Amino acid sequence: MKQLVEASGSPYLALVVQRPVASHPELMAELEQVVAAGAEGLMLKRRNSRYQAGRSDDLLKVKTHDDAEATVVGHLQGKGKYKGLMGSLEVELGNGRRFRIGTGFSDVERHNPPTVGTVITFRYRGFTATGLPRFASFLRVRNDEPEVSPD
Repeated sequence: MKQLVEASGSPYLALVVQRPVASHPELMAELEQVVAAGAEGLMLKRRNSRYQAGRSDDLLKVKTHDDAEATVVGHLQGKGKYKGLMGSLEVELGNGRRFRIGTGFSDVERHNPPTVGTVITFRYRGFTATGLPRFASFLRVRNDEPEVSPD
């Protein structure tokens, strides 16, 4: 890999230094450090695997995310593969800001989307320049019902 990178002469190609971590806490500390420095996350490579172009089970992306709640205020129809199904939800945050969430849904959820007025939990990574959640993805319908013991 070093020879390939050097031979390319490209200023945009660099060999990434790899190093093992000994524990999950060490990994999380490293993740926190690189995210604080502006990185999106870490790539974890299986120690004895060879380089492969494209996706592989030998390479795992680890990112941080936040989650929040929003109220469903509308449904938008899908296009293409999702024609005739829910394509995205229009949601409203507690501060009144509205935006759309169109990813994270199963096919069952697209057939039967959360109803208007339902509070959902979504995950996101930071905020856009206008202050809206970035890369918002549906997680689940928020359930505030207390768990009932089977006793």
